[in-house]
Amino acid sequence: MGPLLIALLVFGLIILFSSFFTVKQQSAVVIERFGKFMSIRNSGLQLKIPIIDRVAGRVNLRIQQLDVIIETKTKDNVFIKMKVSVQFNVIQDKVYEAFYKLEYPHDQITAYVFDVVRAEVPKLILDDVFERKDDIAIGVKRELNEAMMTYGYDIINTLVTDIDPDIQVKNAMNRINAADREKTAAMFESEAQRIRIVAKAKAEAESKKLQGQGIADQRREIARGLVESVEVLNNVGINSQEASALIVITQHYDTLQAIGADTNSNLILLPNSPQAASDMLNSMVTSFTASNIIGEQMKKQPKRVKKSDNTAIDYNPSDTSNPTEEV
Repeated sequence: MGPLLIALLVFGLIILFSSFFTVKQQSAVVIERFGKFMSIRNSGLQLKIPIIDRVAGRVNLRIQQLDVIIETKTKDNVFIKMKVSVQFNVIQDKVYEAFYKLEYPHDQITAYVFDVVRAEVPKLILDDVFERKDDIAIGVKRELNEAMMTYGYDIINTLVTDIDPDIQVKNAMNRINAADREKTAAMFESEAQRIRIVAKAKAEAESKKLQGQGIADQRREIARGLVESVEVLNNVGINSQEASALIVITQHYDTLQAIGADTNSNLILLPNSPQAASDMLNSMVTSFTASNIIGEQMKKQPKRVKKSDNTAIDYNPSDTSNPTEEV
């Protein structure tokens, strides 16, 4: 086999193998023949005419994401940086338009995003930008869909992923937020203090009411006990004056015993001797005795009895005569 034949065989094998090519999943290949569009090949093993046909380019059909950072100004003259993420893909039926009509799709999408954002954000104040970022994203998607559908691109979604004001503006917003929260906290603390004061006042009023009722009940029971004690002493031949004196002395010693039982008490009673209590008892007994004597003498004095003729005579209880008869 001569060298020429070997060269022809090698060249034939190269031509044969160059006729086959593969297309990956979720992608498409554009075939041109002598510089003219010939066909679009999808995923799998494909065949082309060597030398005549060539692979002009490959188009990615998967969803892609483009992050666009925009600096713009709000209605209240605050400069902010916004990050808009655009998710898009090439429509499988419009690979031709995507390949031939638009050379730099990322630049085209970026330009539309800039146009929409810089038209919408200056109409809003800073707080509204944060609250209505979804509306901005929807506006960007609507504008992009209308424009990019012609070029074979479908806008899947647009997201405003970041809003970054100037550092001084953020510090001012943080101070405003902190002051507002401190104001709210102070209001809640004041309300809690008011509730505590009202509750305490109600509790004290209820306590004093119950304390008054307790004191009244206590005094009522003491009085009832004194009455019963006097009745018991009367039954054993002790008159009311002596019984009262005995009860007073008993209460005196009970009080001293109660004070002595309390180790924390610092109360001092003057005088505080048995002789002083005895003197007090003797004084009370003497007073009651004198009162009894005076009462007996008053009973023995004659009474004046009114006669039928409107005249009066003295009446002696020891006299058994008829006091109504004339003298």
